[in-house]
Amino acid sequence: MSCRPRSLPSVFTRAVVRRLPGIGLCLAVTGAAYALEGGERAIVGKAWLEALVLAILVGTAVRSLWTPGHRWRQGIAWSAKYLLEAAVVLLGASVSATTLLSAGLPLLAGIAIVVATAIILSFGFGRLLGLPTRMALLVACGNAICGNSAIAAVAPVIAADNDDVAASIAFTAVLGVLVVLVLPLIGMVLGMRGLAFGAFAGLTVYAVPQVLAATAPMGATAVQMGTLVKLVRVLMLGPVCLVLSLLAPRLAPHGAHDGAFGASNTTARRVDLAHVVPWFIVGFLTLLACRSSGLLPAAALAPVGKVATLFTIVSMAALGLGVDLGALAKAGGRVTAVAVLSLLGLGAMSLALLNLLHMP
Repeated sequence: MSCRPRSLPSVFTRAVVRRLPGIGLCLAVTGAAYALEGGERAIVGKAWLEALVLAILVGTAVRSLWTPGHRWRQGIAWSAKYLLEAAVVLLGASVSATTLLSAGLPLLAGIAIVVATAIILSFGFGRLLGLPTRMALLVACGNAICGNSAIAAVAPVIAADNDDVAASIAFTAVLGVLVVLVLPLIGMVLGMRGLAFGAFAGLTVYAVPQVLAATAPMGATAVQMGTLVKLVRVLMLGPVCLVLSLLAPRLAPHGAHDGAFGASNTTARRVDLAHVVPWFIVGFLTLLACRSSGLLPAAALAPVGKVATLFTIVSMAALGLGVDLGALAKAGGRVTAVAVLSLLGLGAMSLALLNLLHMP
């Protein structure tokens, strides 16, 4: 009988095979989400709920009817964690230092101050209304930076539970749609011109596609400014994640509950180099540097963006498959209240910044 250790390729192959059922399930949920989004476009001409949100809803629906057994869990957990982190890395390709600097230093500094203040304010609302520390941080970062993408990026840094992530994304997604519909009306009532309205939308709307939808009625100038300001907010994701990674060991009291698939938060908060500087933040900054220096071909930007979107949606499907609807129901009213208060605070700070900069 041979006592030779198993070869590395053999161990790797076994690990991949164990994860395939769960990954396949996540891909199936992703396919259903894309199909539903396509159905929306065919029926009403646009997608009110994007595939990212639909993936969570479909995954949650599946989980409510059937709890995945051990055979599926490794692949689901892997998809929720590593595909999510890979998507954050790829987001770095969407930001260019040249584009950022073209906005002007006062506006750039103002955006950074608004984002930081909005996180603190929203976190304060969350704790005041009784949200757990991690969920309060998720809602705060989603509101202040870039909605679902920020929540998805912050979650692994602070070892957030699947239920907290799904609840935060679900409620900020609904608010995101409402903002897109209401914001142009607010701009018209306030008599805002294209430049100011674009900056206002970029400061308040959650996702880049939603910025485009909100600013389109106000003209090309609003679209360009809105996109630029939004990208600056996206860039804040790196520093915020880095700060949170340093604070992560102090975020929860002793005895915090485990994640949906049994991952211990205490273990996840163990301090080492990978948690002080998470690999995906390093990757995000590296891709940003490559984009800014011209090392990343322009032709690669669109494909990279599509892959990042796909990874994010698959990971959201995985999160949906781990959702406990009972926990969501308990958190619903408080999360909604915090998200609304946070959004109102962000809007007020954004208008104050525009007035300070005398933007027409």
